[in-house]
Amino acid sequence: MSLDVSPKLLAEAETGDIREADFVDTVRTSLPYAYDLIETLATRLHAGITEFADNQTPPPSEQERGQLLRALASDAIRGSLERHFGIALAFQNCHRVAAFRPASRDGETYARFTSLRAQVLNQSAELRDC
Repeated sequence: MSLDVSPKLLAEAETGDIREADFVDTVRTSLPYAYDLIETLATRLHAGITEFADNQTPPPSEQERGQLLRALASDAIRGSLERHFGIALAFQNCHRVAAFRPASRDGETYARFTSLRAQVLNQSAELRDC
């Protein structure tokens, strides 16, 4: 199970819609490494003039790597984090995630980062098992 859902949130979901803020808080407490990494990237992006902020440091353990993979593989989690932080996420491998401004999705830098070529160039033997 990737999220530690409170009984209250589960009951709300069973009877109707839930507040996205409550869902994001569940992500924050369930996947702290992933949440903190994305929050850091969003902060760096919003504080600077660069087109994107990315992470190139592998997670410290398989547990943290799993958190990041679960967060980015789920459309609901990823989308909620993007809306919460006002960013667009791009993901290349088990740790290279980047935060872009949402309008950048139509831009050349985002297209380059998410291209087939960039994916191939970002591979290495060390990343085959991630």
